Amino acid sequence: MKPSNLIQERVYDFLNKYPPFNLIEEAKLRELASQVRVLYLEPEQVLFSQGDTKHAYFYIARQGSVRLEKRSEEGELLLVDVCDEGDVFGARALITKNNYSSTATAAEETLVYGVPTELFEPVLHSNPEVALYFAADFAAGAPIQQGGMQETNRARKGLRNNMVNPLPLHLEDILIVDSTQTAVTCPPDTSLRLAAQIMSDKDSSFMLVVDEQSCPVGILTDTDMRKRVVAGHISINDKVSEAMSSPVITIKPEPHMAEALILMMRHKVKHLCITADGTAQSQVQGMLTEHDLLLAQGNNPAVLVQEIRLTRSIDNLPAIRSQAEELLQKYLEQEVNIAFVANIVTEINDAIIVRALQHAESILGEPPLRYCWLSIGSEGREEQLLRTDQDNALVFEDKHAASEKEAQAYFLKLAAIVNEVLEKCGFEKCPANMMASNPQWCQPLHTWKQYFYTWIHEPTEEALLNASIFFDYRPVYGDSDLSYQLTDYIYEHIQQERIFLPYLAKNALQSPPPLSFFRNFVVERGGEHRDQFDIKLRAMAPLIDAARVLTLDNRIAGENNTFKRFARLADLEPQNAAVYREAAMAYEIMMRFRAQNGLRNQDSGRYLDPSQLNKLERQTLRNTFKPISDLQELLQVRFQLNYFG
Repeated sequence: MKPSNLIQERVYDFLNKYPPFNLIEEAKLRELASQVRVLYLEPEQVLFSQGDTKHAYFYIARQGSVRLEKRSEEGELLLVDVCDEGDVFGARALITKNNYSSTATAAEETLVYGVPTELFEPVLHSNPEVALYFAADFAAGAPIQQGGMQETNRARKGLRNNMVNPLPLHLEDILIVDSTQTAVTCPPDTSLRLAAQIMSDKDSSFMLVVDEQSCPVGILTDTDMRKRVVAGHISINDKVSEAMSSPVITIKPEPHMAEALILMMRHKVKHLCITADGTAQSQVQGMLTEHDLLLAQGNNPAVLVQEIRLTRSIDNLPAIRSQAEELLQKYLEQEVNIAFVANIVTEINDAIIVRALQHAESILGEPPLRYCWLSIGSEGREEQLLRTDQDNALVFEDKHAASEKEAQAYFLKLAAIVNEVLEKCGFEKCPANMMASNPQWCQPLHTWKQYFYTWIHEPTEEALLNASIFFDYRPVYGDSDLSYQLTDYIYEHIQQERIFLPYLAKNALQSPPPLSFFRNFVVERGGEHRDQFDIKLRAMAPLIDAARVLTLDNRIAGENNTFKRFARLADLEPQNAAVYREAAMAYEIMMRFRAQNGLRNQDSGRYLDPSQLNKLERQTLRNTFKPISDLQELLQVRFQLNYFG
């Protein structure tokens, strides 16, 4: 075989492994392969720049990797994507006929194939499956915003697993409201009789109530009419303002699907009012309903939350939670932004906890005292993607000793029921018994204050361990004011006892380094997980601990989530913003690795087998370790740990 034919055969064999080329008939693909241009790029060599006139080729990475970066109007350089073996790039110019919208730079020694667009265009127009691939890829080109710490969302990766079936709408996609469908509105002094007539005539299940400037002041729904008018609490001749729900939950025009879904779940509503600037102080532009989202996104997590809240039998919860696991799998396959995925899973988990608590109250009767259920650990940080073990606690209001003892007996029974329900839903009980059913962690507010006082003023090894767990508490159900009182108390005493944070910072440096001297993963030496890498202990824990210490040092209250903590820190400390942003992105990538590993092995995902990772995965994971050393150095300097005993 001639050398030229040998090269052509190699190109053909490579292209035939990846979409969209494996969707092209053999003769046409061989013709394309014969015309492919082979390019070698040195590290940091630019293939094309943002604004350049489109080339006569689009590209596919053969070996190595290419960064796609875009400079914003403010001059900020944003990472759009990292293309590795089999990834197509530079094809947006093929679709839009415009100049390049980003800059392609070789991240290392890289080999790319240039596919001639003139020869490829007839294939694009005659093959719907190939056209679908490029349409999906075109829709997935959002840059990685440094402030939001978004990860790359590449539709083509999902297509590798399902090469010919159309992809559903991505959750980062923008929702466009049909401007021809104006919202049904009325002023507040409209009679309920007239409003009902208008809703009937317009075949609408709701009426938006607006003021003279067309700003939303309330919403009247079928449910409001049934509960208040039909039930006889309000007369049909009364004004709409007497029966409407207020305030209206508003959202900006053309929102992302993610934002709309989370707002609906968080506020337990089925309608979002679109206004000019996203607030209730601007004019109404349209309405988004739960039905709109269901049509746009076939498997809506809001539906799961609604099922959890409305189910009559607690026995239905395990099956619903299993559906959430399927949803998680789908999101990971589509490479949906991990921060959004964590928000969704947290809303679902919280709904299960609330439903379990309501179930327990229905069995035991009304609680004797005000109380607040706290999630701690990963669930407290809104990072529990997988069904790992439970971590929770309970605080109730202060009373005299006899009342507190009686109340504790009630709350221990309540917690035991909830812990059992959660266990049936796949959340194993905590081996260390860090649960609200443990009398130690089911206490009145003054006892919790005493716990934290001791941990802060007498930071023993055990105290620091407890602090690392309980400082990430988050109120989920009950009287949140109890939680806020505890938070105020904690920050007051951290200010008083300045030695505590250096102790906590020193404790944050105890996690062993992820890599050996030879850049190999530090694996377990023996036991059940021999030769496996503990991603939780060696990679994630150092970032979690550092974020916690620095958040406490900056007095950032009410923010437990690790990557949100880093985002806040980046705003507060511009001089360290780059380190914090890199740490946030690294943590999100680690969360994805762990979740994928857990779903694959049906476990917590904590232990990775390095031999099962491909070259790119190993390199990606290694790259996420750099912020660990940067953060630990920052802690050393800030808290002067070299001089600390």
